Amino acid sequence: MSNDQGAIRCLVAKVGLDGHDRGAHVVARAFRDAGFEVIYSGLHKAPDEIVQAAVQEDVDVLGISILSGAHDTLVPKVMNGLEEYDAKSDTLVLVGGVIPEEDRDDLYDEGVAAIFGPGTSIEETVEFVRTNAPER
Repeated sequence: MSNDQGAIRCLVAKVGLDGHDRGAHVVARAFRDAGFEVIYSGLHKAPDEIVQAAVQEDVDVLGISILSGAHDTLVPKVMNGLEEYDAKSDTLVLVGGVIPEEDRDDLYDEGVAAIFGPGTSIEETVEFVRTNAPER
């Protein structure tokens, strides 16, 4: 499912009180270098702020970076918000960060398409987006 209607639009978001944004910046830069349109949320965004940005910017991909350990509460809030705006089915949601194996299935059940942990190559992430971004 590649996006043939111009550049893939991506929102790279930092949710919650997590102040570690180096990885999010690396991903945002790699996405730009790959030709994607990238919006970066900045730090300390509430789930509803991320949903609003994703909907208003009409993104194809939402990358959530979270290292705080609150993924099990914050990511479902984002997914529920996307569903409320009828944007869940046409937004590829990725999660990056330290997500324990035992929590991953719950995030997939919420609708997360992929989880990328430490050590994932940027090339793998870019290729996943190119292959799976919804068509416009």
